[in-house]
Amino acid sequence: MAHLMRRAGFGASRDELEARVAKGYEATVEELLAPETQPPVDPYVLLRHQPAALLPGGQPPMGNVNYMYYLVTTQRPLEEKMALFWHQVFATGNSKVDNYDQLLEQIDLFRHQGMANYRDLLLTIARNPTMIFWLDNNQNHGTAVNENWGRELLELFSLGAGNYTEKDVREASRAFTGWTFETKIPRLPYGRFPWKFEYRPEDHDDGMKEFLGTKGNLNGEDIIDIVVKQPACARFVCRHLYNFFVADEPQVPAWNLEPPRDPKAIDAMAAAFKEAKYDIKPVLRVLFNSDFFKKARYQHLKSPAEVVVGTLRLVGGYQLPKPGYGELSMQPSYMAQDLLNPPSVEGWHTGREWINSGSLMARINFVAEQVGNPSLPGVHAMIERLKAMGVLSPDQLVDGCLDLLGPVEVNPETRRELTEQANEWGKLSWDSDANALTAAKRATEMMQLIVATREYQFA
Repeated sequence: MAHLMRRAGFGASRDELEARVAKGYEATVEELLAPETQPPVDPYVLLRHQPAALLPGGQPPMGNVNYMYYLVTTQRPLEEKMALFWHQVFATGNSKVDNYDQLLEQIDLFRHQGMANYRDLLLTIARNPTMIFWLDNNQNHGTAVNENWGRELLELFSLGAGNYTEKDVREASRAFTGWTFETKIPRLPYGRFPWKFEYRPEDHDDGMKEFLGTKGNLNGEDIIDIVVKQPACARFVCRHLYNFFVADEPQVPAWNLEPPRDPKAIDAMAAAFKEAKYDIKPVLRVLFNSDFFKKARYQHLKSPAEVVVGTLRLVGGYQLPKPGYGELSMQPSYMAQDLLNPPSVEGWHTGREWINSGSLMARINFVAEQVGNPSLPGVHAMIERLKAMGVLSPDQLVDGCLDLLGPVEVNPETRRELTEQANEWGKLSWDSDANALTAAKRATEMMQLIVATREYQFA
């Protein structure tokens, strides 16, 4: 259950895990797949504390405060996790868009359509002004074709390299001419205005086209209909899902050269994708209930967003966007994942590429600071559970902390080092105020040592 909640959400406290275990694994999967059964995030709590988060414009802290608030407080973890997934796939960044309002609107559409029909999502994103601007389709004219959107639609969003030709890129791009957004109203004196999709028929190429073997006067919607029917599309989307939810794959540009880590898993998910007529929810049901998912514990290196959000949800106390939340919300960027601002249309490189000497130290320092603070309700609850065990031997302290922080599985060498430190402290008891203070201090120090281990970086 802990594995499921780490992957389908951002982890869970021991109390939540025990409640979900009592409910059952498959019942929990169904609840996660039905986010509408749980209350939505209340945006007005955010705005009462941080009114600038409503329309942050081009300012990173307020844009990230808005997003982090949803990630930390949501009671619909899979809905939010799917929005993060699609943000990685349809990577769109503030470095060019310069408008967090529009990026947050895009994240919201991922929340609403992330587990729905992929064909519909692809059409929505093709009409999304933020994506249109990001990939220059507003500069794609019937008399002067711009291939940026057409190319990335095929290479990064649907089929993958090697499953189309340069002619297909050209013909797809011609089909999307005239898909743009209304002329932007100047910012001054009233500030930013939202972008709106606009189709300009006079700017569309109405000529005959040939795309992936289909001939006709094709428009953008026709292109999407053809794309989703390709066998390569199902496999490409499912490999993205596998990489995000199951186990780390090579980076996307290598997928036409390197086979999937688990071809049978991709086959099973692709079959569900096709049978469901491109709906994502049945694919996720197959994924989370599969043996290949259940056996993939600790085969996925946590992304910075997973590190930060999972930690904040574990330790508690961050449900309200208090002063200082802006700095807190920027923590993933210090670990190399600047949310709402991926480095390129390719998104972030995942897996081992998350780790370098700087990002690793940022991860460890952030998590250690949080779990070392016994005033936080989640940390206090873990200490109380240890206290309820009575006198703790060194082995019991190590096992108890590993259990409450995950459970976390460590290799024998790591366990030996943790136990050696616990042996130096000796037994911990809670029979006096002084001993209880010492025991609580040692417990948080042990948790800090655990979150600094190599094993803790994996989910």
